[in-house]
Formats: sequence, structure tokens, C-alpha cells
Amino acid sequence: MVMATDEKQWTIEALHRLPDDGNKYELVRGELFVTPAPRAGHELILARLTRLLVPYVTTHELGMIFHPRAVVRFDGSEVEPDLMVRDPQSLREADWDAASQPSLVVEVLSKTTRRRDLGPKRVLYLDAGIPEYWVVDEDRQSVRVIKPDIPDAVTTDELQWMPAGAREALVFDVALLFL
Repeated sequence: MVMATDEKQWTIEALHRLPDDGNKYELVRGELFVTPAPRAGHELILARLTRLLVPYVTTHELGMIFHPRAVVRFDGSEVEPDLMVRDPQSLREADWDAASQPSLVVEVLSKTTRRRDLGPKRVLYLDAGIPEYWVVDEDRQSVRVIKPDIPDAVTTDELQWMPAGAREALVFDVALLFL
């Protein structure tokens, strides 16, 4: 759902003045999005994906896995991906603006987030130079893999992730996310 307001162009400062009311507020290039608390199924998918990613990310020293409340800032925007892999060294700074961009961002689609996850947030992540963005679709039991300068790939079977710095690819069956 998009919040109706009198403010035409939102800023990060205005975003930070919003109440802590259990909703997730995100700003994408002046447009404010509000999302209610996620469904249990949404969180189960993220828990399963986290369980698959942690050993790989740890073994290959790719950083750490972060969930909402950790943000991506770029171009006057601030978003909270459902999951991201990021180098924690850059987070030692007090400001999110100083943090390096994640190596992987994941969003799990819902009825209220489909348009923004596949539209404005997709463009923002690509413009920010994020090398890989996964969109998990529970209804279709698929993962859309989005990378700069190549067509999207949608998979319902095996997913491979080979980030910079890894010695071998992570390979897993997409069905494991939807058990």
C-alpha cells in the first residue's frame, strides 16, 4: 500500500520523523512506501534462505546476513531489504551512507510489495550497483535473479550464486524455500 500524504516529494529526514508503529517505511526516490508486518509464510521463507546462506557466506568470508532494520541508502532513498549480504566492516561507521553496498539483496514478494519490488526497488538496486538481486515469489515457487546488464532469469529448480570473492558457487534447490 502506498501512504497518501500531503508531502509531494519525501526526504530521508521526513521518513525518519514517521512513527515507529510496526509498519516498515521505505523511501525510493521521493516516493514513500509503507508495508504492514509480514505474514508468517514470508518469514519462514527468509528463515529457510538464511539457513542456506549462513554456512556459505561464512565459509567464503563474504560478510554477514542482515534483515530489515538494516538499510540500503542510495540517491536520496532508504530501503530495508528482506535480506542482504554485506561486508560488516563498512558498518563500523555511524552512518548508513558510508556503508558499502550489499553483494546480494533479497525481497520476498507479497500482494502489497509486488509492484515496488519489481519496479522502483529493482531500478534502485541496479542503479546502486548491487551485483545480484533475488525476488522470491511464493505463489509461483520461483526466484527471479536480477543482475545488471543481462536479462532476468527465473528459476523454479536449481539456483546458483557465485559472488565475487567466493571460491565455488552456492547451489541449492529452490523448492527448499517453500517446504
